[in-house]
Amino acid sequence: MTKEEIQVMRNKILQGIELAYQRLLIEKQKDDSELVFSHNGKIVAIKARDLIKKNQEQPSRFSKP
Repeated sequence: MTKEEIQVMRNKILQGIELAYQRLLIEKQKDDSELVFSHNGKIVAIKARDLIKKNQEQPSRFSKP
């Protein structure tokens, strides 16, 4: 594979991860559920609706420039 092909494949994988994450947030929001993360060694539960609000304020790290 060339470097260009690898970059294209990498971008597709990252976009797939972003899509899966967005779908997870939407499903969790429907149930008014929380997602659990580890932050600096501490377990943190965050409501899906709060994460969706935060994501709308910030552009995706994985989207094309």
